[in-house]
Amino acid sequence: MLNAKISGIASYVPDDILDNDMLSKMVDTNDEWITTRVGIKERRILKDENKGSSFMGIKAVEKLLKETGTAPEEIDLLICATSNPDYRFPSTGSVIQYETGLVNAYSYDIQAACAGFIVALQAARGYIQAGLNKKVIVVCAEKMSSMTDYQDRATCPLFGDAAAAVLVEPTEENVGVMDGEFHVDGSGLPNLLMKAGGSVKPASVETVNAREHYIYQEGRQVYKNAVTDMLTSTLSVMERNNLTVEDVDWLVPHQANLRIIEAVAGRTKIAEEKVLVNIQHYGNTSAASIPLCLDEYKHKLKKGNKVLMTAFGAGFTWGAMYLIWAFDS
Repeated sequence: MLNAKISGIASYVPDDILDNDMLSKMVDTNDEWITTRVGIKERRILKDENKGSSFMGIKAVEKLLKETGTAPEEIDLLICATSNPDYRFPSTGSVIQYETGLVNAYSYDIQAACAGFIVALQAARGYIQAGLNKKVIVVCAEKMSSMTDYQDRATCPLFGDAAAAVLVEPTEENVGVMDGEFHVDGSGLPNLLMKAGGSVKPASVETVNAREHYIYQEGRQVYKNAVTDMLTSTLSVMERNNLTVEDVDWLVPHQANLRIIEAVAGRTKIAEEKVLVNIQHYGNTSAASIPLCLDEYKHKLKKGNKVLMTAFGAGFTWGAMYLIWAFDS
């Protein structure tokens, strides 16, 4: 049976940095308050108002093609995971596909919030194993600043902008995506959403004045569910694949909040040095956070390493994935 392996990875972050001291001049907060609660010191911001998530996605895909020596016409599918599309339609994936010259690729968007990367990777795995595609790009592009309310001290320190992309190909080796588990619970809707801008509550003067086009989050409820759900899905995947904590080489959690990461890692009993974390530099970049973290630490990842990834996001949607790393950087 064919496996689907990640054969390359690349990422892009904007140059502009918004650190905690700068943020404290915009809203009633300070570095100690932010660091203590969420572990974030700075985040990257795409400041150009005329550039959307696709701009970063294009940069990440171009870098991926160059680093893997892949011609654009070789790609036959691009899946874009984003909660911050350039437009309501057309898809952000179609913009990235066109601008990167993927002339033979079909493309579409998925919306799985912060779990977008592992959900899209599972889809890519399905296409590969079914024999429908041979070279698939999964790109996660998130201009989170576009829906961050910089008057809300509870949420504005959390989010940053980034994109990351992976190349997924078939292999007969025992590497690649081994297993994944995914869940959704729609009862979480009131706890994490953008209240206006969709068909339920279209944009109006009233919704803009009420600041309903920004992220709304009930932090305690989200924290509680994130810890429980990321933990249980990770343990379930470990059990299904007979993995002990000693077997796991790396745990890569969604970078939403350092306290969530520490709680999940601590309860799995996976050693701290095996947990990959970069939230302090980038904040929560939603679907891009896991591949951004993988790219930053790819020099540590060796072929054959057993990697667990887990994420939780609006919906509520969450899950965990087990893969065996397929290449040495």
